[in-house]
Amino acid sequence: MKNIYFQIKENSKDTASLVLATVVATTGSTPRKPGSSAILLDGRLISGTVGGGIIEGRILEYARKCSGGCESALLHFSLDKETSEPEEAVCGGTITILVDSNPVAHLTAFKEMEQSIGSGQPGVLITKVVPWNETTVMIKRCWSTGMGAIPISCSSGVDLKGEVNTILKTGSRAGYREFELLVEGEKQPAKIFLEPVFPLPRLVIAGAGHVGKAVSHQGRLLGFEVTVIDDREEYANNVNLPDADNIIVKDIGEAVREIQKDRNTFIVIVTRGHGHDADALKPCIGSSAAYVGMMGSKVKVAKIHEEFINKGWATEEQWKKICTPIGIDIGSQTVEEIAVSIAAQLIDRRGNRQLE
Repeated sequence: MKNIYFQIKENSKDTASLVLATVVATTGSTPRKPGSSAILLDGRLISGTVGGGIIEGRILEYARKCSGGCESALLHFSLDKETSEPEEAVCGGTITILVDSNPVAHLTAFKEMEQSIGSGQPGVLITKVVPWNETTVMIKRCWSTGMGAIPISCSSGVDLKGEVNTILKTGSRAGYREFELLVEGEKQPAKIFLEPVFPLPRLVIAGAGHVGKAVSHQGRLLGFEVTVIDDREEYANNVNLPDADNIIVKDIGEAVREIQKDRNTFIVIVTRGHGHDADALKPCIGSSAAYVGMMGSKVKVAKIHEEFINKGWATEEQWKKICTPIGIDIGSQTVEEIAVSIAAQLIDRRGNRQLE
C-alpha cells in the first residue's frame, strides 16, 4: 500500500501547501517516464521524484509559488545535449510535468483508488487537463476499474471506458496513454491522461534472520509489498524488520501455506535450517507464484531435492521451477551482497512476468 497517491489523504490537512507533480509525457531519453510522481509540501520534496537534478529544482521552485496562490500548470523541459547550463541534464529528450497545486480537490478519486488497490483490484487514474490561459490549467480526476460510468466528458472519438479496459487487460504498468481533445472556443486542446495503477507485487520472505532482514530492505526499495514470516518473536518484530509491511509470527510452514500464491506473489525462503526450508517450500510446489527461491549450498539443495522427489512432494518438472540456490551469481559473500543477488533475480523475474 505504498502508492504515492495514498499519501495525498495522509497530508490532506495541508491543503494550501500540498502540491502533486507528475510526469505526463516524454520524448527521447529522460530520467523518468510517464506516471512518475512526487509530492511536495511547503516547497520541499517529501516523497517520490520526477527526475531529480535541475528539473526537480524547478518544480520545487514552482511548488513554492503554489503556496502563494499559483495555479496548476503543464511545464515543459528540454533536456538538450547541447545545453550550456553546467547543472542541466543532458539526456537529449523532452519531459512534460503536470503540477497540481490543489491535489486535495481530487481526494475522492485517490480514496477510491486506495480502496480498490487495497482489495487487489487494479484500475486507471483518469486526469483531464483543460487550458485556462497560456500557462495555467484546470484539472479534473477520477478513478475507474473499468466498471460503471466515467464522470469525465470526452469527445465522441475516444471511448474512455474501452481504453481503461484495454489497459487493464494488458496487466502492464507501461500502459500509460494520452489523448488530445478539442475544446470549443479554446486554441489549445485539452488533454486526457490514463495512468494504470496495479496492486504492488507481494514479496513473501520466509525467515527473519540476517538475510531475510536484508532482503526485506531491498524489497521495500524495489517497490514490493513486503511480508516476513518467522516463528521467533525476537526476530519477527518491527524493531528488527523496519522495512516490512506485514510481519507474521507463526509456524513457518503453516503461514506459507495460508499465503495467497499467484502471479503477483514472489516467495523467498531463507530460514534457519533444512527442516524449516522444506516446510516453507512444500506449500509452494505446483503453486501459481511468480517466483519461488530457496537459499542453500549445493549440498543442502541436493539433499532437499532428493527428499522432495523420493517422498513425492514434487516432480522433477516442478522442482525445476524453484530458483535454488537462490540469487544471481555475482560472487556475493556478505549478507548484504547475498540480498542484492536475490533482489537482482526478483527484478529479472518481475520484468519477464510482464512479457508472459
